Amino acid sequence: MKNGKEKTITRRSFLATGAAAATAISGFPFVRSAQAQTARPLKIGVIGTGGRGTGAASNALVADPGVQLVAMADIVPDQIEQSLKALKEDRDLQGELQKNIKVEKDHIFTGPHSYEKLLQTDIDYVILTTPPAFRPLQFEAAVQAGKHVFAEKPVATDPVGVRKILQSAQKAKDKGLSVVVGLNARHDKSVMETVQRIHDGALGETLSGNIYRLGGGLWHRGADPSWSEMEYQCRNWYYFCWLSGDQIVEMVVHQIDLMNWALGAYPVSALGSGGRQVRTEPKYGNIWDNMTIDYEYPNGVHVLLMCRQWPNCDNKNANVVIGTKGKSDSRGRILGENKWKYEGERTNSSVYEHSELIDSIRKGKARNDMLDFAAHSTLSAIMGRESAYTGQVVTWDDMLSSDLDLFPKSIELGPAPKRAVPIPGQPRPL
Repeated sequence: MKNGKEKTITRRSFLATGAAAATAISGFPFVRSAQAQTARPLKIGVIGTGGRGTGAASNALVADPGVQLVAMADIVPDQIEQSLKALKEDRDLQGELQKNIKVEKDHIFTGPHSYEKLLQTDIDYVILTTPPAFRPLQFEAAVQAGKHVFAEKPVATDPVGVRKILQSAQKAKDKGLSVVVGLNARHDKSVMETVQRIHDGALGETLSGNIYRLGGGLWHRGADPSWSEMEYQCRNWYYFCWLSGDQIVEMVVHQIDLMNWALGAYPVSALGSGGRQVRTEPKYGNIWDNMTIDYEYPNGVHVLLMCRQWPNCDNKNANVVIGTKGKSDSRGRILGENKWKYEGERTNSSVYEHSELIDSIRKGKARNDMLDFAAHSTLSAIMGRESAYTGQVVTWDDMLSSDLDLFPKSIELGPAPKRAVPIPGQPRPL
């Protein structure tokens, strides 16, 4: 529910925090250098050791030979066992880097509150890669513990969660903590230069944009009679809106963030539609398998977003910005009067984002992706989802004041709410 501080967050102040990020290009270099070789080791811990947590740990170890993985936490022990096995077999970590996996038994924590125990260890920065619903809770705890943070996107699944993230992000800024979020476009050199050229006027006046995230089916972890409903949902987290936010929030936030960055603004409103045409079985929880959103940005610029996850269909993953002088796919090409193609250095953005975080920690120059863009882009995605779910036009101001809170009252491994599939024109299932 809203409190006094939350009510003071206005559209103007919310947008202002992202203004610098919308026009700036990161200048942090890779730090696999003499500096990294001689600097003190940085100890990291991972909260959420599934596929993304394992990948992020590997990315951090590759980014800097002075990084050591020393602690891991997850709600269930088998996830940690599988993660450690995968890291020990990781081709990118063969040789000397294997020595930097230093997770002892007393630094392995399991259960719903395992994150609290990990944050009591002497790590320098923590990787937050649990299902997105837990990000506000665990980010707040990490900031309280004085840890630098790498957080996977999205950073929340509802407006209340976004406001909590913003409050914790301000505390992180006040403490001088660095926070980097895994929105890959922001850490891709070809995208950085493309967006800079758009900001410099290569496309002229912006007319419209398009976002495509059309893909196939995804994983499902199955069921086990020994699992409680909460454990079942957490293991199959993607299919429950409270945990993932649905496809548009969990995945398409990448493209929405890139569009916000390229346009230097956040959407004014959204009008959406969609539903479940393919994934209709109960095991697929309460999310949809397709959405189409018409986002309106300032100055009457409209961006059409299409996303779906249907097997055996044509796929497409692209962002297009159209202006009076040409168009760009925001990934290294501009067509039209100022034709251009990126031919510079190619980097792995998933590694580069950790290089940026590590560099900021070593140099004592804190950065804060949460305040600059991550929370805002997450809210943009939530706005599109809520318009589609309800069949109503939803505005940015609606989202800023919304009391929508999907997080359950308890995270213990027992019962969990079973929410209905949203049906447009009917009350939103809570």
